[in-house]
Amino acid sequence: QVQLVESGGGLVQPGGSLRLSCVASGSILSINVMGWYRQTPQKPGELVATITSHGTTNYTDSVKGRFTISRHNAKNTVDLQMNSLKPEDTAVYYCILYDSNDYWGQGTQVIVSS
Repeated sequence: QVQLVESGGGLVQPGGSLRLSCVASGSILSINVMGWYRQTPQKPGELVATITSHGTTNYTDSVKGRFTISRHNAKNTVDLQMNSLKPEDTAVYYCILYDSNDYWGQGTQVIVSS
């Protein structure tokens, strides 16, 4: 059983920064992909960023240049540094992990508002 626990969400003004963190525990394969997915009631969910266990990253176009994903393999953690936040970044952010299965965290709310 794999568990993902996120932290770091909250309320921030437009142009501000937040850092999301996720810790994975359990029986995790060494070769995997970790990432962040976000969802709001108003629009379809979006895969925000992913990073492989080898460090290859991928971002959705709307966050390129503003968000940075990183991970620590030995600690099974993944972070998402979010800069220059916009109101449209408001969403529930879910930590995700893919190995032979896919796993999801419980989500953390990010609100970008003045």
